[in-house]
Amino acid sequence: MVLLQTILIAILVYYGLKLLLKWLAPKLLNYAVKKTSERFGQQFGNPQDFDNAQKKEGETTISKKTFRKSNPSKKVGEYIDFEEID
Repeated sequence: MVLLQTILIAILVYYGLKLLLKWLAPKLLNYAVKKTSERFGQQFGNPQDFDNAQKKEGETTISKKTFRKSNPSKKVGEYIDFEEID
């Protein structure tokens, strides 16, 4: 009888923890992600807030990104064809 009670208690604890973790895991993960993003924002700053603070209403700003063009005619090296010698 004691063995049956022990097995029943173990099964109930297992399923109870399983249900509890299904309910708590998403909440804990959301909390961890929120805290991590807050720390990241504090450490590195928020560039979107910084840009908005400098612009005045009605002001037009054009920013261009410079692209490096690679030179396709530039030779990297030469190809050497090897032959096997017996």
